[in-house]
Amino acid sequence: MPNPFPGNPEQPLYEIKANLFKALAHPARIRILEILSSNRDATPVSEILAETDLEPTLLSQHLAVLKRHRVVTGQRVGNAVYYQLAHPKISELLVIARTFLADVLDSQRDQYEALKSLPPLGRRK
Repeated sequence: MPNPFPGNPEQPLYEIKANLFKALAHPARIRILEILSSNRDATPVSEILAETDLEPTLLSQHLAVLKRHRVVTGQRVGNAVYYQLAHPKISELLVIARTFLADVLDSQRDQYEALKSLPPLGRRK
Protein backbone atom coordinates (compact mmCIF):
# COMPACT_ATOMS: atom_id res chain seq x y z
CA MET A 1 0.00 0.00 0.00
CA PRO A 2 1.42 3.42 -0.88
CA ASN A 3 2.23 5.93 1.84
CA PRO A 4 -1.04 7.79 2.59
CA PHE A 5 0.76 11.07 3.20
CA PRO A 6 3.18 12.87 0.91
CA GLY A 7 6.78 12.92 2.02
CA ASN A 8 9.31 10.55 3.46
CA PRO A 9 7.83 7.43 5.11
CA GLU A 10 10.46 7.78 7.84
CA GLN A 11 9.13 11.22 8.85
CA PRO A 12 8.34 11.60 12.53
CA LEU A 13 4.64 11.85 13.36
CA TYR A 14 4.94 15.53 14.33
CA GLU A 15 6.21 16.35 10.83
CA ILE A 16 3.30 14.47 9.25
CA LYS A 17 0.91 16.40 11.52
CA ALA A 18 2.56 19.67 10.56
CA ASN A 19 2.08 18.85 6.88
CA LEU A 20 -1.58 18.09 7.55
CA PHE A 21 -2.02 21.47 9.22
CA LYS A 22 -0.21 23.12 6.30
CA ALA A 23 -2.76 21.51 3.98
CA LEU A 24 -5.53 23.01 6.12
CA ALA A 25 -3.84 26.41 6.38
CA HIS A 26 -5.85 28.28 3.76
CA PRO A 27 -9.19 30.02 4.26
CA ALA A 28 -10.63 28.54 1.06
CA ARG A 29 -9.74 25.01 2.14
CA ILE A 30 -11.32 25.55 5.56
CA ARG A 31 -14.47 26.84 3.85
CA ILE A 32 -14.52 23.79 1.56
CA LEU A 33 -14.23 21.49 4.58
CA GLU A 34 -17.02 23.35 6.37
CA ILE A 35 -19.28 22.90 3.33
CA LEU A 36 -18.47 19.20 3.13
CA SER A 37 -18.91 18.83 6.88
CA SER A 38 -22.37 20.38 6.79
CA ASN A 39 -23.60 17.97 4.10
CA ARG A 40 -24.53 14.44 5.06
CA ASP A 41 -23.86 13.09 1.56
CA ALA A 42 -21.08 13.67 -0.94
CA THR A 43 -21.21 17.19 -2.37
CA PRO A 44 -20.94 17.96 -6.08
CA VAL A 45 -18.20 20.34 -7.15
CA SER A 46 -20.88 22.61 -8.64
CA GLU A 47 -22.35 23.15 -5.16
CA ILE A 48 -18.93 23.83 -3.65
CA LEU A 49 -18.27 26.35 -6.44
CA ALA A 50 -21.57 28.12 -5.78
CA GLU A 51 -20.95 28.36 -2.04
CA THR A 52 -17.32 29.53 -2.25
CA ASP A 53 -17.32 31.85 -5.28
CA LEU A 54 -13.89 30.46 -6.19
CA GLU A 55 -12.76 30.17 -9.79
CA PRO A 56 -13.09 26.53 -10.95
CA THR A 57 -9.35 26.09 -11.48
CA LEU A 58 -8.56 27.49 -8.03
CA LEU A 59 -11.18 25.25 -6.41
CA SER A 60 -9.68 22.29 -8.24
CA GLN A 61 -6.21 23.13 -6.87
CA HIS A 62 -7.53 23.40 -3.30
CA LEU A 63 -9.41 20.12 -3.61
CA ALA A 64 -6.25 18.48 -4.98
CA VAL A 65 -4.29 19.58 -1.90
CA LEU A 66 -6.98 18.25 0.43
CA LYS A 67 -7.19 15.01 -1.53
CA ARG A 68 -3.40 14.55 -1.60
CA HIS A 69 -3.35 14.81 2.20
CA ARG A 70 -6.25 12.35 2.49
CA VAL A 71 -8.57 14.93 4.05
CA VAL A 72 -11.23 14.52 1.34
CA THR A 73 -12.14 11.87 -1.18
CA GLY A 74 -13.59 12.43 -4.62
CA GLN A 75 -15.70 10.28 -6.88
CA ARG A 76 -16.79 10.86 -10.45
CA VAL A 77 -20.41 10.03 -11.26
CA GLY A 78 -21.14 10.65 -14.91
CA ASN A 79 -19.98 14.17 -15.69
CA ALA A 80 -20.04 15.32 -12.07
CA VAL A 81 -17.43 14.94 -9.36
CA TYR A 82 -18.54 14.57 -5.74
CA TYR A 83 -16.39 15.18 -2.68
CA GLN A 84 -16.76 14.22 0.95
CA LEU A 85 -14.67 14.25 4.08
CA ALA A 86 -12.29 11.30 4.20
CA HIS A 87 -12.91 10.77 7.91
CA PRO A 88 -15.74 11.87 10.25
CA LYS A 89 -13.22 13.16 12.80
CA ILE A 90 -12.39 16.02 10.41
CA SER A 91 -15.77 17.54 11.32
CA GLU A 92 -14.79 17.31 14.98
CA LEU A 93 -11.48 19.01 14.21
CA LEU A 94 -13.39 21.90 12.62
CA VAL A 95 -15.70 22.17 15.64
CA ILE A 96 -12.76 22.17 18.05
CA ALA A 97 -10.98 24.85 16.01
CA ARG A 98 -14.13 27.01 15.97
CA THR A 99 -14.61 26.55 19.72
CA PHE A 100 -10.99 27.47 20.37
CA LEU A 101 -11.33 30.57 18.18
CA ALA A 102 -14.55 31.62 19.94
CA ASP A 103 -12.85 31.26 23.33
CA VAL A 104 -9.86 33.32 22.20
CA LEU A 105 -12.07 36.05 20.75
CA ASP A 106 -14.19 36.10 23.91
CA SER A 107 -11.06 36.49 26.02
CA GLN A 108 -9.86 39.32 23.79
CA ARG A 109 -13.24 41.04 24.11
CA ASP A 110 -12.92 40.87 27.89
CA GLN A 111 -9.43 42.38 27.66
CA TYR A 112 -10.69 45.11 25.34
CA GLU A 113 -13.53 45.98 27.73
CA ALA A 114 -11.03 46.16 30.61
CA LEU A 115 -8.82 48.45 28.53
CA LYS A 116 -11.75 50.77 27.76
CA SER A 117 -12.49 51.10 31.48
CA LEU A 118 -9.01 52.44 32.29
CA PRO A 119 -8.67 56.17 32.98
CA PRO A 120 -7.51 58.25 29.98
CA LEU A 121 -3.81 58.87 29.47
CA GLY A 122 -2.24 62.17 28.62
CA ARG A 123 -0.63 65.16 30.17
CA ARG A 124 -2.58 67.12 32.68
CA LYS A 125 -2.46 70.83 32.46
